[in-house]
Amino acid sequence: MTGADPLLPLRARLRAIRPAAFGADPADARMERIRRSPNFVDGAFRNPVGARIRPSASMREFAKVYLNKEERALRAPAGTVPVHTTTLADLGEPPADGLRLTWMGHSSVLAEIDGRRVLFDPVWGERCSPFPFAGPKRVHPTPLPLAALGPVDVVVISHDHYDHLDLPTIRALARTETAFAVPLGVGAHLERWGVPADRLYELDWNETARIAGISLTATPARHFCGRGLRNQQHTLWASWAVAGPEHRIYHSGDTGYFLGFEEIGSAHGPFDATMIQIGAYSDFWPDIHMTPEEGVRAHLDLQGGKPDGVLLPIHWGTFNLAFHPWAEPAERTMFAAHEARVAVAVPRPGEPFEPADRPVVVPWWRPVAGPAEGGWSVWPPVESAQLRLAAD
Repeated sequence: MTGADPLLPLRARLRAIRPAAFGADPADARMERIRRSPNFVDGAFRNPVGARIRPSASMREFAKVYLNKEERALRAPAGTVPVHTTTLADLGEPPADGLRLTWMGHSSVLAEIDGRRVLFDPVWGERCSPFPFAGPKRVHPTPLPLAALGPVDVVVISHDHYDHLDLPTIRALARTETAFAVPLGVGAHLERWGVPADRLYELDWNETARIAGISLTATPARHFCGRGLRNQQHTLWASWAVAGPEHRIYHSGDTGYFLGFEEIGSAHGPFDATMIQIGAYSDFWPDIHMTPEEGVRAHLDLQGGKPDGVLLPIHWGTFNLAFHPWAEPAERTMFAAHEARVAVAVPRPGEPFEPADRPVVVPWWRPVAGPAEGGWSVWPPVESAQLRLAAD
């Protein structure tokens, strides 16, 4: 946070003293480009279909659920989350099939695709908040230091909320040679934080950038944006389709369910793997976050209705951002995936996997979750302590 010259106009003084984590508002040529976007209507970006972005409850109802002692106890792990300990060594060898995904927690995923490294929504900070002393704190450490990750060809950002766009992480990555692919308007934040304009690829929905021999397309999502006290909806949110010479992957960012997944799959799929948001859902905001069942349905839509590819659940397990029990997203995703015969991978944070391998799911979250009402259920088929789900 910086001081402000008392001789400046009030608006300029307020901008000067706001925290750096708030980022910057789009202006000048960037704002002119935003105004020309077909997705910018009546002074704000609009969703592909209608969506309520504010909680559909009174503050009294909200507080009643939030303060429930029994339910609050289940929203965080009761034990230590088992982070994968050999991530750095595992990443030292190239993926045998040319595609490997490493979930770093929440929505952060390192994708190694056809010889290139793509880092989605990297958040290495301790809190997803504009302030280091307040806000949701991570419940497990990062699997490895950001500096140990090695060179990254492109960083992809889905939108500018704090749990997806992290100031200290971006500042660290700005000191490397990586490129950044971001939705329209988000580049204003990154430029303020030190990312050179010539390393920024700022895309509207359905625009494509070719970086380091791979194609990255910003695709529609059903969500919203904003980092400051006043949200003007001047930065876009997006999902992403990434294609290399041999493989295709999809990252949902944050989104409510909508029929546009079918169109995305038709235009850019089928995908070898999808990274789908399945956590932080609530009846209070059903339009902007998917439930696990909707996430599995979105995967099927993206694959043309066929249970092809592997679904990696994201946006759960790292930050407490909703009212559901901590382990519920993983449990519900596994049940829904089994019913739909969708192959799913649920690795520990930092545990790499190759989608070409038949995924093996070990319910590692159960020993550290709060007690499940009625006990834990069993998924068929069971192979000793491991649960194997595949579309065979």
